[in-house]
Amino acid sequence: MAQLANLNGISETLPVLSRLTSLQRTQKRASIVGCLGKKKDAVPEALQTTRRLALGLASIALVGNSSSGAALAEGSNGFWIDGLLPVPSADNKIANEETGTRSFLKNHLYMADIGTKGRKYRLKKYAFDLLAMADLIAQDKLNYVQKYLRLKSTFMYFDFDKVITAASDDEKQPLTDLANRLFNTVEKLDGAVRQRNLSQTETYYQDTTVILQEVMARMA
Repeated sequence: MAQLANLNGISETLPVLSRLTSLQRTQKRASIVGCLGKKKDAVPEALQTTRRLALGLASIALVGNSSSGAALAEGSNGFWIDGLLPVPSADNKIANEETGTRSFLKNHLYMADIGTKGRKYRLKKYAFDLLAMADLIAQDKLNYVQKYLRLKSTFMYFDFDKVITAASDDEKQPLTDLANRLFNTVEKLDGAVRQRNLSQTETYYQDTTVILQEVMARMA
């Protein structure tokens, strides 16, 4: 009977302990609010623990996402390129016949595959950018002209090649002729800028702007 009495006493005590635990938790929450209200600069330890826990969970989530992204990249090459960057090349006859290349071409540029429509848009945009370069044509700014001209013209060169390749048989030759006329004048302009010859730069730039307007109209 004594043992039963002890068991009854324990069973009656358990609800009281649970209520005390709930009360203590409520008091702790109230004390945190009070600390935040009185001392703005002081951060309670319990709040710091909660913040560390949240940051830890967030880092786990980020690691998980990056791991799945890495697996996707390794499988489909969707995020980066393994190994060396591909070297762009031209398949159509738009290079200088004497040199087999173009003097303004820059090396070590990565050109993403943005499709024929994207390349046409970029050709139009870069033609507009070169038309807007007129304010830079000055003796003390020719070094900037050279860098800008070569960067834009390099993209236009390889974009033109891909657009010609994707064009119909009736359009290939007219596009090839337009590209050669453009890049012939760009080569002359690049040579004048490289020699820091302002008068020739202005002359060749005027010739280039006429063809750039044709490019914009053709890629519209």
